[in-house]
Amino acid sequence: MPRDLPIGNGNVLVNFDTSYNVRDLYYPFVGQENQAADHLSHFGIRTEEDFFWIDHPELKKQASYLNDTLITHVEGVHERLGMKVQLRDGVDVRENVFVRKVTLENTTDRERTVKLYFHLDLHLYGNGVGDTIYYDPDLRSLVFYKGHRYMSLSCQSADQKSAACTSYAIGQKEMHGLEGTWRDAEDGKLGRNPIAQGSVDGTIELEMKLPAQGSKEGWFWVCFGKSIGEIRRIEGHVREASPKILLQRTYSFWREWLAKDRHELGLLDKDIASFYKRSLLVVRSHMDNRGAIIAANDSDIMKFAKDTYSYMWPRDGALIAHALDRSGYKELTRRFYEFCKRALTEDGYLQHKYNPDGSPGSSWHPWVNEAGEKQLPIQEDETALVLYTMWHHHQLAKTLDQARDDYDKFVVPAASFLARYKDASGLPLPSYDLWEERYGVHAFTVASVYGGLLAAANFAEHFQDGARMIYYRDEAAKVKQAVEQFMFLESEQRFVRSLYWNRDKNTYDADLTLDASMYALFDFGLFAPDDPRIVSTMKAIRGKLWVQTEVGGIARYTNDYYHQVTKDVHTVPGNPWFICTLWYAEWIIAMAKKESDLKEALDLIRWTIGHALPSGILAEQVHPFNGEPMSVSPLTWSHASFVKVVQEYVSKLRQLRNQANAEEDRSDASILQTTGAPV
Repeated sequence: MPRDLPIGNGNVLVNFDTSYNVRDLYYPFVGQENQAADHLSHFGIRTEEDFFWIDHPELKKQASYLNDTLITHVEGVHERLGMKVQLRDGVDVRENVFVRKVTLENTTDRERTVKLYFHLDLHLYGNGVGDTIYYDPDLRSLVFYKGHRYMSLSCQSADQKSAACTSYAIGQKEMHGLEGTWRDAEDGKLGRNPIAQGSVDGTIELEMKLPAQGSKEGWFWVCFGKSIGEIRRIEGHVREASPKILLQRTYSFWREWLAKDRHELGLLDKDIASFYKRSLLVVRSHMDNRGAIIAANDSDIMKFAKDTYSYMWPRDGALIAHALDRSGYKELTRRFYEFCKRALTEDGYLQHKYNPDGSPGSSWHPWVNEAGEKQLPIQEDETALVLYTMWHHHQLAKTLDQARDDYDKFVVPAASFLARYKDASGLPLPSYDLWEERYGVHAFTVASVYGGLLAAANFAEHFQDGARMIYYRDEAAKVKQAVEQFMFLESEQRFVRSLYWNRDKNTYDADLTLDASMYALFDFGLFAPDDPRIVSTMKAIRGKLWVQTEVGGIARYTNDYYHQVTKDVHTVPGNPWFICTLWYAEWIIAMAKKESDLKEALDLIRWTIGHALPSGILAEQVHPFNGEPMSVSPLTWSHASFVKVVQEYVSKLRQLRNQANAEEDRSDASILQTTGAPV
C-alpha cells in the first residue's frame, strides 16, 4: 500500500498508508532505523454502540495537509454512530515528538462516553527481538525501549488536568498465535499488564465525555529519545508547554518556511502554486538534518525487493538540492554538500548510494566484469552532478568567496577523477547508467560529466587556479567532441542512449533504445535545446515513449521491465514516470519563444497534479491503465522535478513578459548564466 502524507522534522519521519494508519516511524535518521518496520499501528474509537478502527469503510474520510504545512488534516464521518472525527498530526519542529490532535463531534442529542485507542506496534532498531514495554507510573504513559532507542506513548483529554491514559494494554505478539494488544481494544477490555519483553506492542486508552450535539479534543503524543532521561525531559516539555502549543508552532514554522521561496508564485493558478508548495514540503520531510536527501521512505517496497529506497543517491540528492537552491534554501542544501564532501573517496568519486548516517549503502554493482577484470562499481553521473549543482549552489547563494574548502576537498579531487576517467576518444570510461541497469557509456552520464567539468573550471577561475581552469575546460571540450562523433546517429537523426564496448570488434556498439534520460544532453548544457539534433531526439522521445492509454505520460525507455504490466510495448512502452514526463516539459519550456508556446508544458504540469494521490503525493510511476501509484510513494525526485519544472515555467513566463515589455531579464536562466556556466 503506498505511503501518504509524510510528516517530519529531519530527525523523525512518520509515514501513513492511504487508510491513514501509521506504518513507518524513522528515528534518529530520516530513512534509517524504521522503528515500526512497516507494521501497522492502529487508532480506534469506541462508543456505547460499537467500535471502529480508523480504516473501517464505514468511516468516510478525506485526508490532506493543513493549509500547505506539514500538519495533516483528516476529516471523517461515521453516520451510523453519529460521530464526526478530525485528526491533525505533526512532528514538532524543535523536539522529537509526534503529536496528534483528535476532535470528536457528537451529532446525537444525548451525552456519550467515548474511548480512544492508540496502538503502537514497534520493532526498535528495525527488528522485533528484545524490545521492552512497561507502564511508567510517573509519566502515566507507556515506555518502549531497546538499547539506546526509547519511545513513550502518552495522552491527555480536555477534561484532565494532567497527562494520563485511562487504561492500557501491554503484551506479546507475532508468537504463539498472539496478534497484539490492538485486539484487546476491540472488546474494550485492556489487560493492564505492566510490562512485557520480546516481540511486543502496546495500546493506551483515553476516555472522554462528549456533550449532546457537542465536541471535545483529545491529545496523543509519541516522544523519541536515546535514553529514559531524554524521554523524561521531552515529556516534561510537552506537558509544560502543552501539545497544542507544539502543534501551533509547527504549523507556523512551515508557513514561514514556505514564504522564503523566491519565485513569483502569483503568476500561477492557485492549485498549481499549492501543489508546488506541497512538493517543497514533501522534499523537506525526506531530508535528514545531517545532510542526506533520501530517495523514498516507503517500506512497502520491501515486499518486492527485500530492500528499500531509504538511501541517499548522490545523483538524486544533487538534482533535488538544485531545485531547493533555486528556491532559496541554501542553508538546508549546504548540509547535503557537506555530506558529499565527507563521502568522497580518496580516488575522487562517490559510491553507488549511502545510508543516512553516511555509511555506504547496499549495492548490486560488481567490482569485476564478466572477464574477472576490475571495474569501478559506480554511476559516474553521481559524482559529476554533485560538482555541477555545487557550483550553482554557491552561485545562487552568493557564497563563492566561502567555497574554498569545497574547492579543495571536493571540486579538485572529483573533477580530476572525471578528467582522467576517460578513454582515448574523450568519452568517459564505462560506468552504470542512472537506471542502475547497464554498464557502458551513457548519454545522461556524458552530459553530467561535461556539466561537472565546466562547473569545476568555473570554480578554478574564481579561485584564480588558471592551470586547472584550462585543463577542465579542455577536457569538457573533448567530451563534447566525442559525443558528437560517436553518440549521434545520422541514420536516425538523433542521439543514442548508450555505447557498450564490444571486445570482439574492439569498438563500441550503439544502443538505439529511446530513453527519456537523454533530455540531459540539453539540460546540463552539452547542447542547446534548439540544436536540431536535440530537437529530433526530444521529438522521438515524445512520439515513441508517450503511453498510448487514457493515463498517458512518458515512460523511461522502450520496453521498460521494471514493474511492467503489459508486453504490448507499442501501446505501453513502459509505465509512465513523473520525472520522465516532467523532463519533456523542461524542454518545451526551454524552447518557448512566446507565451502560447508554454501551453504544452502547463498541460504536463497539470497531468502530474492529476495523477497524484488525493493528498498531493507523487509516486515514482503510475499504472498505465488505471493511474494507480506504483513502486514507492512518495518519491522525492518526483516532487523535486515538479518543483524545478514549475520554477522554470514561472521564470520563462516572466522572461517572456519582460521581453514583451522591454524590461530587464531576471529569470533563473539569466541568473545562472551570469558567470558563463551552463544552466
